[in-house]
Amino acid sequence: MGDGSNLQKGKKKKKTSGSNSKKKKKMTMEQSYATKYVSEWVFLDSSSSSSSSSASVVVDDFGVQLKSSNKVSDKFVFELHSHSICSDGFLSPTAVVERAHRNGVSPFSSSFYVWIGCVVALQCIPEALEAARKFGIKIIPGVEISTIFTSRESGAEEPVHVLAYYGSCGPKGMDELETCLAYIREGRYQRAKNMISKLENLKMPLKWEHVAKIAGIGVAPGRLHVARAMVEAGHVENLKQAFNRYLYDGGPAYSTGNELHAEEAVQMICRTGGVAALAHPWALKNPLAVVRRLKDAGLHGIEVYRSDGKLAAFSDLADTYDLVKLGGSDYHGRGTHDESDLGSVNLPVMTLHAFLKVARPIWCNAFKDILHNFVEDPSDSSLEKLTKFGKVRNLKAGINMNCCNDVIDMCLSSWLTNDERQEVEFEALRLKLSHTDIKQSGIQISVVS
Repeated sequence: MGDGSNLQKGKKKKKTSGSNSKKKKKMTMEQSYATKYVSEWVFLDSSSSSSSSSASVVVDDFGVQLKSSNKVSDKFVFELHSHSICSDGFLSPTAVVERAHRNGVSPFSSSFYVWIGCVVALQCIPEALEAARKFGIKIIPGVEISTIFTSRESGAEEPVHVLAYYGSCGPKGMDELETCLAYIREGRYQRAKNMISKLENLKMPLKWEHVAKIAGIGVAPGRLHVARAMVEAGHVENLKQAFNRYLYDGGPAYSTGNELHAEEAVQMICRTGGVAALAHPWALKNPLAVVRRLKDAGLHGIEVYRSDGKLAAFSDLADTYDLVKLGGSDYHGRGTHDESDLGSVNLPVMTLHAFLKVARPIWCNAFKDILHNFVEDPSDSSLEKLTKFGKVRNLKAGINMNCCNDVIDMCLSSWLTNDERQEVEFEALRLKLSHTDIKQSGIQISVVS
């Protein structure tokens, strides 16, 4: 199993541990700048905290107190693709975060920082944030959207999965995104029922109640849940068999749901302030045609890195179409020996820098729009939307204007870098807010510290 690779890793560690300082000296100017840029964003408040000691306390953008070193790190772990039970994974959002922590993902580890962002279904973000606060792990709010791509030449359809990455303040136009995801979830219920009907015709009966129970309360059943029910009913020996024989794309028990067209999904992600990336392109029949069309629709990135390294063909494709190169474990928690674990994909710091250089302006503009909407409608419900994914929570009763400005200041300082906060537009928005009356039914703000 993994013993041989672990041994190999151990040997590599032994070989290189004595030359860490030499390696750092050999960093190019470009690598040094990229490392500094990523570090400053990971610990947004570190630039404003001054201390003569070798380590100081930093509060991250979710209110977690972290130890920060004055030394800039040259190693990060970004997990940009993982699943919980809210999509088609096996583990709860809390369990996913806890596993990440057990894998050594923590805010401070020996001589370098380690940071992870899990992409989870949006309805699971609050639970994931709560768990992440305990360990100093930060979450990138995001979602993977199943879509359909139709070839203009043949008219043939194939499933295409698009990842959406949002900033700490979450999506702008939340209503549009939630309506879209609700439409897809409704389709998943019908899709699961259609698969059960097809399996019935194949003499493999399943009970809907069984599949729904496996999925869990409030979770729209997917292929994985049907496959688990098949295993538990004794129709197949394992999940792999269920997919390979019956549930694969176009298989005898396969069914489609309420999928968006791939271009529509990319455009919607762009409209709602997200970074759109093509997931696992190696699974596509004609990746070139998909990438070309989705780039025209606004695609920002493409998965290139896996746990077994960088795939040269897709790296070249990314270069051709000027797409950010990304990657993640696509961890589902199946427990099989061949599944990539959380944090197993090594993304170079130059890749992380390229991702953030594209993402930060998009997220910053989304935050501007969210603030503009709050200025137009300064109500308690608007404030709740503003702070939905941030470090201010539990909005209940009794707010005054000073308190509201304090909240806005905390949002600005925790979601934006110093350079971003100094933009004229943000200063103008703050000035507007200082002269704005709150239309309120009365809410109280509880700050996570």
